[in-house]
Amino acid sequence: MKSVHSSHLPLWISLILTLTMVIVVRETAVVLCQLAGIEKAANIVGLVAMFVILMIWRLLKGLPNWLTQASNTLLVDSGFAFLPVSAGAGLLLFALGDELLGVMVTMIVSTLIPMWGLALLANRWLNQDTNADSGTTNQQKEQP
Repeated sequence: MKSVHSSHLPLWISLILTLTMVIVVRETAVVLCQLAGIEKAANIVGLVAMFVILMIWRLLKGLPNWLTQASNTLLVDSGFAFLPVSAGAGLLLFALGDELLGVMVTMIVSTLIPMWGLALLANRWLNQDTNADSGTTNQQKEQP
């Protein structure tokens, strides 16, 4: 991973550049999804495309400071990031008709199982740290 570029742009210019980038990627996704006949998936396709673009940009050149600064300003509570994707996913879900229940159960199970596994790993990790800390403390107390 390469270091972050040091670019000193004013906040308003970085906001305009970031919003322009988001709008261009989203509108491109809308056009591509319309051509493919899946108009309702445009928000999700745009999100994945933006993720891929930013990951490639980060790996090749490093993200510039202006992009990080503008993103932090725009995504204070992450509402801007998740609202379009949630709306697109909701539209897709309700278009499923009688398959909605199966898809919802699959989504819930596929979310809960990884969360459960992560909770077990975090619990084990935290207990190991606690045991390691108390073992170190006990060893220090035993030394004269």
